[in-house]
Amino acid sequence: MDGRRYGRGVGARENGESGGKEFQRVADALRARMIDGTYVVGSYLPPQRELTQEFVVSRDTIQRALRELADEGWIASRQGSGSRVIKVLSSRPSVAKETRGRHGVTLSDVLGPAFEKPQVTLDVYTLSAESLSAHLLLQVERIHAGEISPEHIALRLLLPDTELALPYPRVKGDKEDLRLQERLRAISRRHTDSLRGLLNDLQTEQLVPSVSFDIRHTSLPPAFKLYVVNGVELLHGMYNVIERQIPLPSGEVVTALDVLGLSATLTRHVRDEDPDSQGSIFVDNMRVWFDSVWNRLSE
Repeated sequence: MDGRRYGRGVGARENGESGGKEFQRVADALRARMIDGTYVVGSYLPPQRELTQEFVVSRDTIQRALRELADEGWIASRQGSGSRVIKVLSSRPSVAKETRGRHGVTLSDVLGPAFEKPQVTLDVYTLSAESLSAHLLLQVERIHAGEISPEHIALRLLLPDTELALPYPRVKGDKEDLRLQERLRAISRRHTDSLRGLLNDLQTEQLVPSVSFDIRHTSLPPAFKLYVVNGVELLHGMYNVIERQIPLPSGEVVTALDVLGLSATLTRHVRDEDPDSQGSIFVDNMRVWFDSVWNRLSE
């Protein structure tokens, strides 16, 4: 991935259009570099001065982007020390093969080939849009680079209701403390906004002739995440509850009961020519389940 090419595009947008969302585009570009291995765990992002020059944006824009990445747990920033990468979501083939053998399959293993087809459909049920946003950005970069050229992309995203009291994340021992749920909703909003911007740009720039993106919310608290890809391939992963430390924007660190969506183990199921095969039955059942919730239990 050519992260610097993406960075120049960001700068052009801030100079020629409203800069209100430019920090999000910078954060997306930096997040993509952490995903593709440009910045590995333990390494440091370039100094803010270099980032402002590369992206041709203000220092405030860079600082807002870094705050978002820190809030999501990608980096840890200390004054005078820079921003160190503490989390990555790898998409490199060697890692994908290892992950497939021991821990299931990664989203990149499936989305990469899917986006090489003329028609791309994605039905997604998830706690937030963080994983999807990170992986979709990689495919958008491939489209910008001319590596792939889908003719139609359709995404349906099913998220928990914003007013729903979720079992996680929450502060351990205090069910009345809703700060972590507010943090989750803010993260989800940022990533859905990013998804919408990425897909709108593909159509506006005439890179993909037809694009549709629909979001609905349901009162069901997610116990698993689900990706239905092109109607024939399915990724399914349970959310395992863990205990971990989460820093809040105020600087306070709380002990939380949470799930790590980016690290959820995914199992792959494929619909084949035999309608009675285990894969075909599971894919068909989950497709029917998704449609039933989308049509009857969502807004």
